[in-house]
Amino acid sequence: MLKPLLVVAAVLAASAVVGPTVSQAAEPNSVRVSYADLNLASATGQHTLQRRIGFAAVVVCEIEDSRDMALAAATHACRTTAVADARPAYDAAVGAARHPSVEVIGAASSITVVGR
Repeated sequence: MLKPLLVVAAVLAASAVVGPTVSQAAEPNSVRVSYADLNLASATGQHTLQRRIGFAAVVVCEIEDSRDMALAAATHACRTTAVADARPAYDAAVGAARHPSVEVIGAASSITVVGR
């Protein structure tokens, strides 16, 4: 129970550092989502990773004033795209967990979620 809280705290700390600036405007924000502590062969582990990816999409796609309809639509589109872009890495991680005899070259224990 403590590890998920530590992961959330780490993501929040990382999001505080990823404040947008004029020089970063052309570069997308990103957050690394760890799954080293999860059993991705189980439905519970998969669901937890999906929640973490969703939360990371919220962090990287944060727009300050979402009361404006255009900004709200842009935020929603950014989050949807960020989650969709992370899907291949999620599928590869779950596949590797389900079939441990298959080695994914260069496999890591995290997924990077990027906001555009």
